[in-house]
Amino acid sequence: MSFIEIFLIGIGLSMDAFAVSVCKGLSLRKIKPSNALAAGLWFGGFQALMPAIGWLVGSRFSSYIEAVDHWIVFFLLFWIGSGMIRDAVREGASGGEPSENDMDFSPKVMLPLAVATSIDALAVGVSFAFLNTPIVRPALIIGATTFVFGAAGVAIGSAFGARFKGTAQIAGGCILILIGVKVLAEHLGLAFWV
Repeated sequence: MSFIEIFLIGIGLSMDAFAVSVCKGLSLRKIKPSNALAAGLWFGGFQALMPAIGWLVGSRFSSYIEAVDHWIVFFLLFWIGSGMIRDAVREGASGGEPSENDMDFSPKVMLPLAVATSIDALAVGVSFAFLNTPIVRPALIIGATTFVFGAAGVAIGSAFGARFKGTAQIAGGCILILIGVKVLAEHLGLAFWV
């Protein structure tokens, strides 16, 4: 996989963390650099860790399912991406208000958020194992991308409000779906765009 493809996956995966960071930024009257750094480290760290875990699990089973690996990658990325889009639409319809925990950057609040927003990255790590893609470089790229989006989300949320939350989540979902379609098309010999 090329750097651009991995970077785009990183952007797609970081949209959940970005959306949560925007909500956290909305609740802050005045942000501190430590708020943005905390969000970036928590979200970026877990987005780097989870693909590695998924890759380790997936690499143990990849020899059994090599004939259908491209379909698995497609369905995983489609499932993750469509879930992100569905969640954004639901939150938009309900007028998703920030919760009381949004001002809290303590480990007891950030750990569950970091795990919840990085579950998708676990599935992507499994996909990398099926594609026989070494994991260190993708995990670092995904983690670094999410670090930037997490830290920026706090600042953007504080400055601009919730306008971009749903749009970012929908864009991230679309990116993951398109990459899944591209992987499937390449393996089926239908690489009409590259």
